[in-house]
Parts: sequence; structure tokens; C-alpha cells
Amino acid sequence: MKKTFKFYIVVWLIALALFNVIVFATPNEMFGMTKITGVFWVGYVFITLCFIGQLVCAYFALKPESSQKLFYSLPLIIISYSSLIVALIIGALTMVIPNLPVWVGIVLCALILAFSAISVIKAVAAADIVSEKDDEIKERTTFIKSLASDAQSLMARASDEEGKALCKKVFEAIRYSDPMSSGGLSDIENKISAEFEAFRQAVAENNAYEEKASAQELLRLINDRNIKCKILK
Repeated sequence: MKKTFKFYIVVWLIALALFNVIVFATPNEMFGMTKITGVFWVGYVFITLCFIGQLVCAYFALKPESSQKLFYSLPLIIISYSSLIVALIIGALTMVIPNLPVWVGIVLCALILAFSAISVIKAVAAADIVSEKDDEIKERTTFIKSLASDAQSLMARASDEEGKALCKKVFEAIRYSDPMSSGGLSDIENKISAEFEAFRQAVAENNAYEEKASAQELLRLINDRNIKCKILK
């Protein structure tokens, strides 16, 4: 993020400098003004504030380390860019119209700022909600994902074909189980974990009888968990 934002700051500074060069290098007479008026400064300050606001939005949008969370922040960048473009148009109009009352310029700029701020707040809130939901889903699927990984590794440890077949059957049952966990499944998931450890031990000891008995119990518990998952939804 730091490297990306450093490049972004360079581009932002160039754009801000270009804006100031155009504003102060252009003769006033081109826009029908003989001198810089109060409404000119209203437009200038308004555009400068929008430049700063856009930089702040970019900082928070580029802050996430993961690409997925960065994707959730894309609307923030789009909104800030759109607001800056609108600000440039409205601000430029207030700067170049010589007889525009100052209060009109202030009201127009304030409306744009308020609308932009509300849109940014909504985008940030939406990104936070989606990100929190994503973290919640990851946490709730950890049990099955971890168990499936262990079951897959166990297939390579079985010393005979019957043991490998049992391990594969257990792995497939776990793999195709409902991945979502909840508080109501904690008891049966604890039983599954304990039974899986017993199955792992039986496979390590090449105990055919215990392998079969433990595998059958595991399949029963996994099936019971899947039934409870459907009930709890």
C-alpha cells in the first residue's frame, strides 16, 4: 500500500500544481474580470478542498493490504474522482462568472461538498459491512476447511488399500459438507473433532477394526451435522 500511495501522491501533486498554474497564469480579462473577486476565491477554495478530500479518500481506499478488501474500496475511489470532476466544473464556473453573487457560489459549493461527503460515507460504510461479513464467513467456514485439509493429508498416511478407501470416504464426506458453522453446532463439531483424532490414531497404528468403527462414527456425526445445518438455516 505504501509504495502505491507514494506513486499516487506524485500524480496528485502534479494535478494540483497544474490546476494552480492554469488558474493563476490565465489572464483575468479572458473571463471578463478585471480583478480577482470574492466568488473567485470561493471556487478556488472549494476545488482545493475537493483535491484534499480526494487524497484522503485515496489513502483509505488504498490502505487495505489484501486485494479483496482493496476491491471493496473501489467505489470510494470512483466516488471521490467523480466528486472532484464535478467540483472542478462547478468551481470553475464560480471563478469565471464575474457578476455571480458570492452567496450563490458558496451555496453551490456547499451543496456539492455535502453530497460528496454523504456519498463517501455511504461507500465507506458499505465497504466495512461487506468486509465484516466476509471475515465472518471465513471464520464460520474454518472448521470444515481445516478438517477437510487434515482428512486429505490422512489419505497419504494409510498403509493399506482398505485404510485409504476409508480415509477417502471420510474426506469426501467432510469436503461436501455444509461449510458454514454456528454456535448451535459447537457440540457436534467437538464430537467430530474428537472422533477424527481417534480415526487419525487408528490409521497411524494400522488398526483395521478401529479404523472402520471410527470412520463409520465419523460419517454418522458428519451426517447429523449436515441435518442440523439445514434446520438452523
